[in-house]
Amino acid sequence: MMSNDLPWQIQMFRRSIKKPQKLAALLELLGETTDKKCLLVTCGDNNGALNWYFRKHGGEWTWADVSGENNDQISRLLSEPVYAFKEDDFPVPGGHFDCVVSIDVLEHLRQDQPFLRELRRVLKPGGKAVVTVPNGDERLLANKIKWRFGMTPEVYGHTRAGYTVPELSDALRKSGLEPKDTGGYSRFMTEMIELAINFGYVRVLAKRHGGAQPGHIAPVSAGELKTHGLAYRVYSLIFPIARAISLLDLLLPARTNNAVIVSARKKVQT
Repeated sequence: MMSNDLPWQIQMFRRSIKKPQKLAALLELLGETTDKKCLLVTCGDNNGALNWYFRKHGGEWTWADVSGENNDQISRLLSEPVYAFKEDDFPVPGGHFDCVVSIDVLEHLRQDQPFLRELRRVLKPGGKAVVTVPNGDERLLANKIKWRFGMTPEVYGHTRAGYTVPELSDALRKSGLEPKDTGGYSRFMTEMIELAINFGYVRVLAKRHGGAQPGHIAPVSAGELKTHGLAYRVYSLIFPIARAISLLDLLLPARTNNAVIVSARKKVQT
């Protein structure tokens, strides 16, 4: 099904519209990580491809997930341990990391402050936290369309639709972190392409095999990918067209980003 020697996770990443945008936006706000101690925290919707690219970016990385459901698979890809962290209790000494990246975690949690306070605790003074979440603004056209088609936050395993930039900045500030820069990715055309893929997987492909697991909107294992191999071969053929369509997003303003990022610093005590 995938003929070259790259791991299947990386091959899927290279056939994605949204994930490369996510990686580029996060790395822009993260900055240089060479010789730094870094932590990446995810929450289940992760096959390890982003970890693989963060490691290539440089630095000494620790990997963690607050759901733990794909940790063994990610560990095999990276040949490194992936830890299961409780959302309110990281087994790490305070002030250990120069930077912490949180990818799509907060929208899964009922309370965000215990998690954010742990991010702050494990950062060194002056250390950077970079946090990304879906944009929960109900006025966004993409959100209205997704919810109209039944792709509500619950289908994605979320407890809330997401956060706007001001809401995420306020949550970080409340935890004791100082917001600095903002960014985002995935405008309307990208979201519509992703909606078509996720809807097809949840409502059509997975339904034929007993239904998708809660929170799974795309294959997260080699076995699941093999089960839907024909569909993904077809998608691979039309991927260049989908990518070309997504370039229309360059004509849209940044305020229409359907995913938001805020970077923040841990204050240095004087």
